[in-house]
Amino acid sequence: MSVRGAIVVTGTELLGGRVSDRNGPWLAARFFELGIDLAHVTIVGDRPDDMLAALEWCSSLGVSLVVTSGGLGPTADDLTASVVGGFAGRAMVLDVALEERIAEILRPMRSRWPHLTEEEIRASNRKQAVVPEGATVLAPVGTAPGLVVPPAEGLVGPTVVVLPGPPRELQALWHAAVETETFARAVAGRTTYEQRMLRLYGLPESQIAQTLRLADERGVDFGRIEVTTCLRRGEIEIVTRFEAGDAAIYEAFVAVVRERHGEELFSEDGSLVDDQVAGMLVEQGFSLAVAESCTGGLLAGRLTERPGSSAYLRGGIVAYSDAVKEELVGVGHDVLVEHGAVSAQTALALAERARERLSADVGVGVTGIAGPGGGSAEKPVGLVFVAASGRDGRRLVRRAQLPGNRAEVRDRTTTLAMHLLRRLLLGESDAAAEGDTAAA
Repeated sequence: MSVRGAIVVTGTELLGGRVSDRNGPWLAARFFELGIDLAHVTIVGDRPDDMLAALEWCSSLGVSLVVTSGGLGPTADDLTASVVGGFAGRAMVLDVALEERIAEILRPMRSRWPHLTEEEIRASNRKQAVVPEGATVLAPVGTAPGLVVPPAEGLVGPTVVVLPGPPRELQALWHAAVETETFARAVAGRTTYEQRMLRLYGLPESQIAQTLRLADERGVDFGRIEVTTCLRRGEIEIVTRFEAGDAAIYEAFVAVVRERHGEELFSEDGSLVDDQVAGMLVEQGFSLAVAESCTGGLLAGRLTERPGSSAYLRGGIVAYSDAVKEELVGVGHDVLVEHGAVSAQTALALAERARERLSADVGVGVTGIAGPGGGSAEKPVGLVFVAASGRDGRRLVRRAQLPGNRAEVRDRTTTLAMHLLRRLLLGESDAAAEGDTAAA
């Protein structure tokens, strides 16, 4: 088994939801890169007893490394260094060289505190230079140093890497910590992991559970590969982690997924549908226009997230009212009267008229009922229609009943639009799409 590690993120502001944790996910990715098996990520408040309990619990799991973030500032609630020192059985001592280094960092900032003397400033930040005896000190990027603290002689437990909370400082000091001899000793024997991602669209997550059972029946050794699934933006992500020598087991698993879900499996290399659509538009030299109702510009926003999108996106129209659909986009009045604003016919008209009005090669139209109100028995909340139309006459229309609240329906509608656009660019037309219904 590989070396195991844990992450303890400190900060009462994180527990209260005022601030989102950015350090835990970043450190988790670094663990994977180094072949360290991440056992747990824990968030605790700025309370010494809670911090110590988290460290002791991690130690009880048999981890070799714990990384903490936060609690290294000059204020009274910044207590991580002293808590870690006590946990590791090491006395706290003043590092005079570190104190001087922090003073040098603060000296150019002296003008910010004209009412304080230099000695008062030095005294208020001296706390940051008090470190566990025998720890490896990592030179500060801000004013807080990092620390690599092994257990004191005679004690058994994990080495603790203590990093500051600001992500810019934490990330720089993490790389410094990895270069230390103390860190290397703590993670000796780590393995090398590979990670692969499959992306699927257009099937319920329960189908993947059945696929996993089938793969197990066919001899795929899930004791050697770790498979996790996640539903994100209406797509299913299957992430598999394995050691380099187990690549054949992973390929056997992928073969089962291809066999059962060949139509829905759109990415075997982890690439996003957004990347695929952008690449095909550039490769084919096509321009694109969109007309949106229920998504209110979210699709255009998603298309412009990629740098270089001006090479293919002509523009978009937010046609929320029927009057704008008619007067600005050019949807026929008879279409709206006969079929309604939320209909396959209106979605197709939006796509075709947007393409014509903006002189594009491809048009996409979106309409629907995002809720929470506005639905009916015939057209319930979550019903959306998306259409894609090409200058060459190809066209696709898709109806979907999407779950979730207003924000989720709108977001999933953009995913549906991206996949419909991808299919059009792959050469599909309405004969293949007729009657399709997305449940994702």
